[in-house]
Amino acid sequence: MSLKTRILGLAAALIIVAASASWLAYRELSENIIERWGQQVAEIQVRYDSARLLQSLEREIGLARQMASSSTLIQWAQNPDDPALQADAIRQMESFRSNFRDNSYFVALRQNGHYYYNNAANEYAGNQYRYTLDANKPEDAWFFQLIDEGRDFHLNVNPDVELGVTKVWIDVLMRNDQGEIVGMVGTGLNLDDFLQDIVDIGQEGITTLFVDYNGAIQLYRDRNYIDFASIIKPEGQKNTVDLLFEDPQDKQQILGMLQMLKQREGRVGAVESGFVTVDGRKHLAGVAFLPNIGWFEITLVDLDTLVPTSYLWPLVAVFLVSLLISLVLFHLIIQSRILRPVVALEDAVKRLREGNFNLPYLPKPDNEIGRLVDHFETMANRVQLNTRDLEQKVAQRTEELQRLARIDALTGLKNRRGLDELLEAEIERSDRSQQDFGLIWLDIDHFKAINDRHGHQAGDEILCRVALWLRANVRPYDQPGRWGGDEFVVLLSPCDAPTLERIARRICEGVEEESRKTGLPVTVSVGGYLWKPGDSSDTILREADRALYQAKAGGRNQVCIQEDSSVLPEA
Repeated sequence: MSLKTRILGLAAALIIVAASASWLAYRELSENIIERWGQQVAEIQVRYDSARLLQSLEREIGLARQMASSSTLIQWAQNPDDPALQADAIRQMESFRSNFRDNSYFVALRQNGHYYYNNAANEYAGNQYRYTLDANKPEDAWFFQLIDEGRDFHLNVNPDVELGVTKVWIDVLMRNDQGEIVGMVGTGLNLDDFLQDIVDIGQEGITTLFVDYNGAIQLYRDRNYIDFASIIKPEGQKNTVDLLFEDPQDKQQILGMLQMLKQREGRVGAVESGFVTVDGRKHLAGVAFLPNIGWFEITLVDLDTLVPTSYLWPLVAVFLVSLLISLVLFHLIIQSRILRPVVALEDAVKRLREGNFNLPYLPKPDNEIGRLVDHFETMANRVQLNTRDLEQKVAQRTEELQRLARIDALTGLKNRRGLDELLEAEIERSDRSQQDFGLIWLDIDHFKAINDRHGHQAGDEILCRVALWLRANVRPYDQPGRWGGDEFVVLLSPCDAPTLERIARRICEGVEEESRKTGLPVTVSVGGYLWKPGDSSDTILREADRALYQAKAGGRNQVCIQEDSSVLPEA
């Protein structure tokens, strides 16, 4: 055998050994990169899907809580047989219906078990009472179970047999001033629409599902796996998340991640992840707990679909060519074209995982690694934009909810809560500046008779017109509001006794004069009180209410101004 053959054979053997070693190193390195990258994608996807779900629910939950705290509904729930209270309550319920996303609501009363409902089509207008809940019926057991548990808020997926609908239900308990449960209110979101918007969004290689606190499946693209009416089922009969896995070890692992997150539920943004097998394919599972709704969000990422290893196969050719050219160049090329970009990419991934979007310079060789860096930078930019967009939307939704909590939905004036805050702030300001202010309290004369004679729609129209006339007869900087029902309050600041009397009479006369033009004459009784140093909000409201009572007792359609302990009527 010639020396040339031996040298060529040795070189070939060295190349084969080096190529084999390089191939093994390449496989290990590429799998490690894909797994690490997939872990970051899973955690980011979990947070993104969780934010999308909460964005869809937070406004509805806030409105349901506001509805549950309505004094009108609470008073009616304690006296369900009172027709006047029922009429006011139904008006209140209908005002909430237009604000809910699904334009539907339900109210269930504990005292008599009556269940009220209306949908987006206003199908049950005037006939909101649908049926009576029965503790002996399995389909009604959810109501009594939630009452017994005393859970102020609950979210579940359940078909309503009586109504023939299947929805994601938001249930909020209604309590009176003593903390006693008097009923339940809430709304529902169409299950099919919710699944399409939140779960089945067509992301190839990514499967999203949501389970409740006990692991029962609530939202999943295959409805056959959804555990409807979970709250009334005993443990062992529920469709839990472990049904999606065949390997007992995977079942134990996914349930273990849920248990770990339960123990760390106070930690915001905590995510658990691990590898599982679904339908014979390796997936990375990311799990997060959503304390606002008491659910878990699970994302299954198919790494072979998102980042197939075949994407990196051309890199093997680069290795072999480099080895054929020179074993020395092989080391240099690997160092410059693979290891450095990978280390830089790993550092960038770590920064992104920690929420730092100020990424360092990432070298981009002209190969798959460079394209992977491009994909990563594109992904990081999108994640940053999505994060900012979500933060802005959350801030906007929060601001809107705060505004809606202080505005009367019918008249657009400030509601009782907004007026209470204004009154407290005005008392503090007046205590400091010793500048007087006045409070006018008025209600519409014989309003119930108007409602009975002309209907509640006419009554609502009168309330809106009185609100407009009220704005027209006060100064631009005065604060009118609707206290509740047919009662209105105006905060006059600054104000003295003549001004209080003048504006009160102008309101009384203006409402009577303007209402005649509409063909339905309306009058108001007006009571007023001028703040004095040391007066509390309760004192001011009591004295103004006393003046209003005197005006009504004196024949209505007149003004009474409360001064100290005496009332001076003004015809």
